Amino acid sequence: MQSRDKPLPVAMTIAGIDSGGGAGAVADLKTFAAVGVHGTLAVTSVTAQNTHEVAGIYDVTPDMVRLQIRVVYDDMGIDAAKTGMLSNKEIVSAVAAELKSYDFPLVVDPVMVAKSGARLLREDAIETLIKELLPRATVVTPNAPEAERLSGLKVMDTESARRAAKAIADATGVRAVIVKGGHIGGPESVDILYYDGNFREYRAPRIETKDTHGTGDTFSAAIAAYLAKGLSIPDAVVKAKELVTTAIVYGLNLGKGAGPVNPTAWVYVPAQKYLTIEELRGALSALKENERYVSRLVPEIAINFGVAIEPPYARSVDDVVAVPGRITRYKDTIVIHGDPTPGASSHVARALLAYMRLYPEYRAAVNIALNEHIEKAVELLGLRSSSYDRREEPKDVKEAEGGSLPWGISSALRRAGAPVDVIYDSGDFGKEPGAFVFGRNAMEVAEKVIAIAKKVAELEGERSG
Repeated sequence: MQSRDKPLPVAMTIAGIDSGGGAGAVADLKTFAAVGVHGTLAVTSVTAQNTHEVAGIYDVTPDMVRLQIRVVYDDMGIDAAKTGMLSNKEIVSAVAAELKSYDFPLVVDPVMVAKSGARLLREDAIETLIKELLPRATVVTPNAPEAERLSGLKVMDTESARRAAKAIADATGVRAVIVKGGHIGGPESVDILYYDGNFREYRAPRIETKDTHGTGDTFSAAIAAYLAKGLSIPDAVVKAKELVTTAIVYGLNLGKGAGPVNPTAWVYVPAQKYLTIEELRGALSALKENERYVSRLVPEIAINFGVAIEPPYARSVDDVVAVPGRITRYKDTIVIHGDPTPGASSHVARALLAYMRLYPEYRAAVNIALNEHIEKAVELLGLRSSSYDRREEPKDVKEAEGGSLPWGISSALRRAGAPVDVIYDSGDFGKEPGAFVFGRNAMEVAEKVIAIAKKVAELEGERSG
């Protein structure tokens, strides 16, 4: 647990280096940073590794592994540590011997096989791990195959996972055993914790993706980091489960094999949402300053203004910041009914996300009214435009909930063959005609909307004259 004279808790990973940056100590250090602890490391092995193979392994000497642990502890202390790839029985034995001198919490991730299938812990080292290292551990985090090897029991479902967890704890004396559910089928990933004689379940929806390289490392590192911050074991597991689920959701499709999970998304996505809220506030202020013009563009369904966080993190409506309650017209003013909030507009968000699938740099959109003056203003300003006709919409798309708008935006962009500033929707029975204005950022969209509004005012003035 963090001492009061430290600016941050110190966590250590005792693990191998993945040259592809997806697993091992590299993933651990990313996770430590995301949780908010200072990460240190004792390197056990250097691997030549990418997303689909481990081409080579070079083991560090056991004495050097011990020395790395000792010098860090002597200088800054260690508030919690985790082990990952330990490779051979000499390193396992050396780590176990060194850690007997310290009483900080220890998470053991019994890494045996890489995602690619390469063996990362030699067979003759497993007994050493069980007899010498696990009794020192606070928490051990096997997946189903590892739990089978450690317990001697078959793990096929949550009930057999419970039996294996208890068997490992009884045989080794480790305080807590978590049998991870990633290798057990079902719609949810269910981790089983056996702690102080009781079982707890930690559930999350199973995410269908191949980009899961480093999942176990990230999970165990997060537990260690939260233990370093003083959380209890059950609370540390709760937070670690949330973090690793986020890391999987925002996994990176890199390389030819299993891409890496993305632990930095745990802090990057919330930071991006905050920055996007500030970005939209500035653009809304610009619209408000020009409200006597902009009010002319408000349709019957009202305006909303959506801004997505940066790609590749913008995945869903919740990743698009918009105005709760929309923006309405009152005489020659606009009324902004709420402060920018993530997930506040399904309508504009679906249009924007469809646009971003083709042109991810376009992060902002506003829906406005559509009439002959607006179309003429767009033309006179030299803005690029395209359109879609709901009469051309396929029946299966029309019947699918929320499918019409993404279809329309995609159709208009394919018709244009390039990014456009404005997309027109001619409307349908019960559907008001309208338009969307797109741009790379919130202020760019605001400036386009203001320019269109001022040009419409000129055109309406000419007509009235």
